[in-house]
Amino acid sequence: MTATTPPKDHRALRFLTAGSVDDGKSTLIGRLLYDSRAILADQLDTLEKKAAGAPIDLSLLTDGLEAEREQGITIDVAYRYFATKARKFIIADAPGHEQYTRNMVTAAAGSDAAVVLVDITKLDTSVRPVSLLPQTRRHALLAHLLRVPSIVFAVNKLDAVGHPERAYSAVRDALLGFAEAAGIRVAAIVPVSALRGDNVTRPMATGWYDGPSLLQVLESLPTAQERQDGDLLVPVQYVAREGEGTGNQPRTLWGRIAHGRVKAGDAVQLFPSGQTATVAEVRLAGAVVDEAAAGQSAGVVLDRQLDVSRGDWIATPQAIQASHRFSATLAWLDTEPAVVGRKYWVRHGNRWVQARISAIDHRLDIHTLAETDAHELAANDIGHVTVEVQQPLPVESYETNRVGGALIVVDPASHRTSGALLVRAAA
Repeated sequence: MTATTPPKDHRALRFLTAGSVDDGKSTLIGRLLYDSRAILADQLDTLEKKAAGAPIDLSLLTDGLEAEREQGITIDVAYRYFATKARKFIIADAPGHEQYTRNMVTAAAGSDAAVVLVDITKLDTSVRPVSLLPQTRRHALLAHLLRVPSIVFAVNKLDAVGHPERAYSAVRDALLGFAEAAGIRVAAIVPVSALRGDNVTRPMATGWYDGPSLLQVLESLPTAQERQDGDLLVPVQYVAREGEGTGNQPRTLWGRIAHGRVKAGDAVQLFPSGQTATVAEVRLAGAVVDEAAAGQSAGVVLDRQLDVSRGDWIATPQAIQASHRFSATLAWLDTEPAVVGRKYWVRHGNRWVQARISAIDHRLDIHTLAETDAHELAANDIGHVTVEVQQPLPVESYETNRVGGALIVVDPASHRTSGALLVRAAA
């Protein structure tokens, strides 16, 4: 199910670990850091002193908050870095508790891969098909909806079951059945023991599994790349004026290119003003370059002065189709339910506008994957909705572009991040 050949590019792979509470996410990351020698000597000394002769608790390498250590759970997203001879990695350890699902969504939004852990000791493997935990299904669905390119299932704690081959086979069949029903393309299903280190960084010595280790799978996965061909789209994040004093000073419009390419001489159009101009210079990290492409943070200098500010968009002329109304998948993260008619703030790119949910088409039942009627969406629900915005936005389908198709929803009273909108189609 996965290739073990080295990736064509050697860019750092950003991946998150997800799954239910106590599935072993923090321990798995600790094992990766420990086996790859990415732990500082003073950190290792501290862990050994706390262990007092017992095996060290590898989960403490990521559970940095005092509340996390006291409760033995992950609350916030912890980022860690390590490297092997083949590749560099950036890990996001996402919390498993339903209360902190919003933190998992934040981590998934910028990830190249998701490793969803499955604690085999929590499942009844004697019954076919095996019933997966709700949070396992929810996190896999969210990673799929957030267009994380590669989803890997790691079946953990095989050292704690009597017949690991039989148990792994049952869980593997259940995961494949769930993934097929949900339309999830699985990159790999890997048996591991994060506590003992079996099949995490080195292949497991067993007769019933001859596949790659988890690290070998991660080393082979591609990084996410936005579309570099076709029309240009850049959300303006920052406008910098060059030089000092008064008069006609050139300005650089900085932003991360959503898709397409830009070079000097290209004609561009600004949104929402609709004015057109020609690109005079393109800059990367302050230096003038020939061109920049999707995924790069670039500065664009225009051939004439126009009124441009944070939240505007730079695009190929006539390419933007702004809309007041669009359908979207909504992952609701707030304790206050999402209701039809209520006003919220939404952020698209770097622009904030008021919006309201005009209709809730249905809610997704994560157990059966059936679409059910709903009048509101509770915390951690996933549904299809119709949204109306006060000002037109250049939304695109999230399936084709993660920047133009994603919005966050903020409650105007509490200022909490309430949900994530993934555009399906503009009206």
